[in-house]
Amino acid sequence: MTVKTTDFIIVGGGVHGCATAYELAKAGYKVTLFESRYLSSGGSGRSAAGLRQHFGTEVNLHMAKYNLKVFPTLEEELDTGMDLEFRQWGYMWVAYTDSCLDQLKKNVALQKSMDIPSVIFTPDEIHERWPYLRLDGIIGAAFCGEDGHINPQTLTMAYGEAAARYGAVVKTYTPVQKLLAENGKIKGVVTESGEEWHAPRVLLAAGPHTRPLAATVGVDIPVYPERHNILISEPVEVFNCPMVLCLDDGAYFKQCPNGTFMFGRDDQDEPRDLGNEGNSVKFLAGVTASVLKRIPALSGVRVVRQWSGPYDVTEDHNAIIDWTPLEGLMVNCGWSGHGLQFGPSGGRVCKEMLVGEQAFVDLHRFRLARFAEGDLFFEPAFI
Repeated sequence: MTVKTTDFIIVGGGVHGCATAYELAKAGYKVTLFESRYLSSGGSGRSAAGLRQHFGTEVNLHMAKYNLKVFPTLEEELDTGMDLEFRQWGYMWVAYTDSCLDQLKKNVALQKSMDIPSVIFTPDEIHERWPYLRLDGIIGAAFCGEDGHINPQTLTMAYGEAAARYGAVVKTYTPVQKLLAENGKIKGVVTESGEEWHAPRVLLAAGPHTRPLAATVGVDIPVYPERHNILISEPVEVFNCPMVLCLDDGAYFKQCPNGTFMFGRDDQDEPRDLGNEGNSVKFLAGVTASVLKRIPALSGVRVVRQWSGPYDVTEDHNAIIDWTPLEGLMVNCGWSGHGLQFGPSGGRVCKEMLVGEQAFVDLHRFRLARFAEGDLFFEPAFI
């Protein structure tokens, strides 16, 4: 059997894998990316694709600021002809309790200290700007007008296509069966067809599939899958509705550039196992009732489709970006639902680490060892 070699192997064709392949290939390195299906087929392409700088921890805010600097010119940079649908219609977190509002105010204070233009709105200020929202029970909200929307499929595929243009080998419909290791070092991968590829550095960016793949070389990555559903409505007149996230039941909604509305809601009863991509009638009924009581103008608008996809979740709802105990094996996973928007910063830091450069942000809090050490790092702004 002929063994093929490359400088770097990336497993996972989501936004982080594709963005890292792009950064490496643009810098002149040989990189090969493996995806079991098509680019964006996992959590990235099934994302609600909200872009936000509303976080409550400094490292996430540093990376979020970088993302929002990159997105306005990214379509031009990648130059693939794909419409990324980048829009800055804003992102609003709505509070129904004093404790939630207090946390939002703490988050906004931290954001302002880092020159992020977030504000706290009163109910009257919300009504003045978005009179179509029903404010029953709302006591305030946090809002950032720089935030907004991007198309998750075209974002991921454009990164992949641009990486290929720079010479990356992008192998779709090529599942990796297992990793290879020798003498305490990563050696490469074996695909399901038996093809063997070797590289001194391997990045696992395969969402919840990262854990079983790492286990093939005896490495445990503490992430687990959690299914989430999304509904899409028929298109209506575009009125630039921002992403609205309701902190009583975890419902969220936004208008997309084509006029459709996207509905979602957190549901802890959803299954937590790989391969479960079915849809829930319970979710459909629950989320429509939840969203319509907030934006009754959508009453009578038809739902046209529903899908589900996996979050890759960690115990503290923060990512793992780190080298593993196996020399040469790195992971980027565990974003717990907010990973799509971190494609630009995630791709950059992974490229920097893989080639031995200093990462542009301090990633200590994202280290793998924090779980064994009991030093968890909780993000107060997640859904």
